[in-house]
Amino acid sequence: MRRLVLAVAAGVAAELAGIGLMTTAVWLIMRAAEQPPLSALTVAIVAVRALAVARGGMRYAERLAGHSAVLRHLAEVRGRVYDSLLRRPLNGGDALTRLVSDVDCMQDALLRCLLPGVVALVVGAIALAATGFAWPLLVGLLVTVCVIPWTAYALAVRHLRALAPLRSALAERTVVLLDGAAELTAFGALERELAATGHVVDSLAERERRGGSGTAVLAAVAVVVQFGVALAFLRSGAPAHVVLGSVAVLEVTVPLASAAQRWAEVHGSVRRVREVLATAQETAPPEADLPVGRVGVVGASGAGKSTFLRELAAAHPGIAKGVLDDAHVFHATVEANVRFARPEASQEDLDRVAALVDLDVPWDTVVGENGDALSGGQRQRLLLARALLADPEVLLLDEPVEGLTIAHGDAVLERVLDQATRTVVLVTHRLAPLVDFDRILVFEDGRITQQGTHADLIGTPGYYRDRWSTERMAGRSSHDTSTVAGSHSPSNGTNCVNSDDSTGTPHRRSTVPVI
Repeated sequence: MRRLVLAVAAGVAAELAGIGLMTTAVWLIMRAAEQPPLSALTVAIVAVRALAVARGGMRYAERLAGHSAVLRHLAEVRGRVYDSLLRRPLNGGDALTRLVSDVDCMQDALLRCLLPGVVALVVGAIALAATGFAWPLLVGLLVTVCVIPWTAYALAVRHLRALAPLRSALAERTVVLLDGAAELTAFGALERELAATGHVVDSLAERERRGGSGTAVLAAVAVVVQFGVALAFLRSGAPAHVVLGSVAVLEVTVPLASAAQRWAEVHGSVRRVREVLATAQETAPPEADLPVGRVGVVGASGAGKSTFLRELAAAHPGIAKGVLDDAHVFHATVEANVRFARPEASQEDLDRVAALVDLDVPWDTVVGENGDALSGGQRQRLLLARALLADPEVLLLDEPVEGLTIAHGDAVLERVLDQATRTVVLVTHRLAPLVDFDRILVFEDGRITQQGTHADLIGTPGYYRDRWSTERMAGRSSHDTSTVAGSHSPSNGTNCVNSDDSTGTPHRRSTVPVI
């Protein structure tokens, strides 16, 4: 905030120096025409030089302070938005828009809207006071500060509303042409679609030209206002330096029309950023105590288990890390994705975590967008290897062996738990790995309804005991009727009996309902 105030002060000083330079230079020329002694012009000559230097220096100081303030503010806001999205995630496209585009638009809101607006208002007020609130300057400022910017804003809003459906139509047709080019060609419809897209492009270009004409008209109106104010001062008998000084004052307010147009474009982004930050304050998770030991989290799908894990990660950043349900896989090699957790890790460290999780994908394999080139089981093991390499104080695991056969998944999970010497919080639908855990939390409808050890919970009526009985029945049924093990799957809270290969690719699934 302090830097932004300094930017405003520097901007005001630069504009006042420019107005003073114009006024002093005109006075100097008019006085020099009278051929007075040189000593009578010395002060004005020095003032012109000083104001010229001051104008450039203050303008540089304004840019420096303004950009420094805005960039620091954007860094802080982007971090707060990121934290807010962690607490209350949005879909990928919307989250990316708010984190990148919307936050970037705040830069223009400050530099191109707020800063020139405040500077113009302050300079206008000082100029009015200096001229004794002369009515020509007052009328001119009212028009250039209020009427023209308001008109520019209204025209910009109308223009954007007209552009929105055209841009949407162009985006839709572009997707159709890219994704359906082969089909359109096969059915002879490609030329028709290209022609229709061309009409949309022409309509969009025409609308853009019409929007530019309004801006040109407003610029012309601003020039007419400046000329009218100058004529009014001349008719009132004001000296030349006052006439041209008033024109310089109005020149400071002319950019407000552009600022209003830009505000019409960015105010939606500013509003969305504020909504994210306000929602985060309303839904901020409490500072939950970090769990100690090995903690299991169970419950039906949608009971709030993954949300609990995300809240732990958000409340304790840098301490609690692991395999969350929204963990991202980058479009890079397997090695780059795993090494992301600890860039300085040696190849021995990478090989060690890969062996622990049975990561059977070559290090130089490119995984594709969000791991599309991997099977579900391979993707989970990659994330698990990355979490183990990070070695956090609290290891968060949300269905870490999902997609693997039960035998394979249990073996991988056992090695991971044996390797983990610190706190582990495991979300799972399969209860067998939780037998020796220190504490188990049972979630139902977003809250903890039971907690205790495995021995405590199987002796208490409720979800855990019913789920344990179902899992034992499913295990016996799988052993008696199938030659392969089942697989870990959290899709409906049951233990699914699948015929899966070692990579976690499903072949057949039959579910055992919860009793």
